[in-house]
Amino acid sequence: MSLLLAYEFIRRGHQVTVVTHTMNPDQDDFPFKVIRAPSPLALYEVSQWCDVYFQNNVSLQMLWPLIFVRRPWIVRHATWISRMDGSLSWQDKAKRYLLKFSTGISNSHAIAAHLPVQTTIIGNPYRDEIFRVIPGVERDLDLVFLGRLVSDKGAAILLDAVHDLRNKGLRPTVTIIGDGPELPQLRLKVETHALQAQVVFAGPRTGQDLVELLNRHRIMVVPSIWKEPFGIVALEGIACGCAVIGSSGGGLKDAIGPCGLTFDNGDIHGLGIALGSLLSDPGAMQPLLDAAPEHLARHTTRHVVDRYLEVIACAMDNKVDETE
Repeated sequence: MSLLLAYEFIRRGHQVTVVTHTMNPDQDDFPFKVIRAPSPLALYEVSQWCDVYFQNNVSLQMLWPLIFVRRPWIVRHATWISRMDGSLSWQDKAKRYLLKFSTGISNSHAIAAHLPVQTTIIGNPYRDEIFRVIPGVERDLDLVFLGRLVSDKGAAILLDAVHDLRNKGLRPTVTIIGDGPELPQLRLKVETHALQAQVVFAGPRTGQDLVELLNRHRIMVVPSIWKEPFGIVALEGIACGCAVIGSSGGGLKDAIGPCGLTFDNGDIHGLGIALGSLLSDPGAMQPLLDAAPEHLARHTTRHVVDRYLEVIACAMDNKVDETE
């Protein structure tokens, strides 16, 4: 997201300097300046140079120059400001307190509701130049999962739900795209449930290869157990012509919008009901597919960056008003 915004801001005539703690052994090849592991002096100087101080999630280590240099401080909130169990560390408490001095952008309604200050909700964009419906590709497969194979992403409960669908006489094909430490356990579950004839592990896929594979499927399943802050993968599936079934907790439901169905996080039975409703009645998918163009239009790169620039312009106008 940082890369996308930086490129788009440059393309529209703005100057951008990206500051990061991340080191890169390769030479940077960007149309903007990158400062890596900045010294205190370098961070102070770039704070003096800029008109807007934009943070992609709050960083306390990068925030101190604003004590000395007054600049509009804009924060994009893309995840929860808390520990995994919902508790707050002293760093979380400090961030949440300081946000009252910022202009905030949240990537979902769930993230906005989680914060102690009011923010503008702007959903994430998807790569609309890549993910699209490809004419002529036969949609001959049923379910697809795309993501890192870790327990939080819920691929295991998808396999459990598919196993339970046999009681309804439904035996959909399942393609699992991705890799990760849970792969051996997922393969074992396929064997235990005797799903070998239905499930294919496709490994990691990218670019045109990934887009073509998604185009072959009717339904994308995003069964995250963790409450996703947003869920760009759902937009990618929708853009490739899939209806989406995903978890309702967190911000994933914003990404799915009117283009799919949701179920409670971790609820195998609920997932099975949602899957059965679409697999047993293909006509039920059409309203979900019909809603895709309007929903996707709100998540194109151009639209999202337009909205970011509107928020930035308002923050700068308020700063001018304060100093006059």
